Amino acid sequence: MYTFVENLKHMQLIQHYFPDLSENQVNQFKQLEELYKDWNLKINVVSRKDIDELYLRHVLHSLGIAKVISFKPNSKIIDVGTGGGFPGIPLAIMFPDCQFHLVDSIAKKLKVVNEVVEGLRLTNVKTSHTRVEEINEQYDFIVSRAVAAMPTFVHWIKGKIAKKQNHELKNGVLYLKGGDLTEELETYKSATIYKLTDYYKEDFFETKKVVHLPIKYKG
Repeated sequence: MYTFVENLKHMQLIQHYFPDLSENQVNQFKQLEELYKDWNLKINVVSRKDIDELYLRHVLHSLGIAKVISFKPNSKIIDVGTGGGFPGIPLAIMFPDCQFHLVDSIAKKLKVVNEVVEGLRLTNVKTSHTRVEEINEQYDFIVSRAVAAMPTFVHWIKGKIAKKQNHELKNGVLYLKGGDLTEELETYKSATIYKLTDYYKEDFFETKKVVHLPIKYKG
């Protein structure tokens, strides 16, 4: 178990990079560790090593998207293959005026997500136990953490992008990926890669990136 000081250190990591959090947001981020540790003992959704580094490897990593874009109020975002709720839950805390739809095909993972959402009293999150192909809605942005190679992912999300543009960044995909993406993104000339080392100093982020892929609306 973390001591209070150690836990504070990890929360300080979040507050260092995001100093303008409200009191409610700080409290919600603080609650994440206890909720995940409790539920992870019952349903394993985060590895033991990662649960001890929750704020670095999951929360801060998820919030890398918030370094690339500030979602405007009323934006609709879907998290595809959310797993244990990343990046969707940290982003939902960060952007309480946006609507988040967390989707996964594995029911036990969504059970944890639902319990965490309830524990945090997040009112801007809904979840679906299904494949994204089965969802008939449109979103400003589609976020995910490396659930598939980009060509496969783009195929899954066909027809899910909203027409109206509300951000400087064009509607499309915001994908957390690592490693060399040259080959994977070769056919996506419009993709922009944001290195997380431009925002974070920790070694963990050395190869981590956010990929923005604009996708045109197709009615």
